Amino acid sequence: MIKVVIFIRRRPGMAAAAFREHWRERHAPLIVKLPGIRRYVQNAPLDEAYPAGEPPFDGVAESSFDDTQAMKALAKSPEYAAVLADEPNFIDRPNMGSIITEEQVLKDGSAKGIKRITFVSRPAQTPVDDFFRQWREQGERIAKNAAILRYAQCAVRRSIYDSGRTPAFDGAAMSWFADLNSAKSVKEEAFGDADRSKEFFADERVVLG
Repeated sequence: MIKVVIFIRRRPGMAAAAFREHWRERHAPLIVKLPGIRRYVQNAPLDEAYPAGEPPFDGVAESSFDDTQAMKALAKSPEYAAVLADEPNFIDRPNMGSIITEEQVLKDGSAKGIKRITFVSRPAQTPVDDFFRQWREQGERIAKNAAILRYAQCAVRRSIYDSGRTPAFDGAAMSWFADLNSAKSVKEEAFGDADRSKEFFADERVVLG
């Protein structure tokens, strides 16, 4: 299964509430019509994030496909054209990005409650395979914490690097907690390029899956 993790910012001048309403009520129905999509999840920052300042993203979407062929096949479909046509209505497209990943569940459990998403970046001097080995080892330690209900790592596919491309991030760790206090009590160890890492607590909405 291939998971595309998409991170987006709202259109300049648009209120966060209006962005979220459009994303969930008008854009999601277009996404679920895409041929080949198996699962679609929207993650929005908790309301508490905005009074404290702008979160790193206004939304993170997860779109899952059986394989890369299924993902590529939708590009020429009219359903995908409708998705692209709607994006400028609420998304700041120049600041939109995505990573193509494979998910590894290191702790299988309830996906209810509060979700923390942490994007990680590889230091330039660290070989790709070493980075992913070290990240998995860190994840296995983190997953043992009793406060974490579920823990998964979405690592960028190795073929991306082999093709000479440089992803915006090298992966995203996803952790689920019973409540916000539990989530804040568990600190992930600093990993990778801390200056490029992004983290926020999210409200997960499974639209398809």
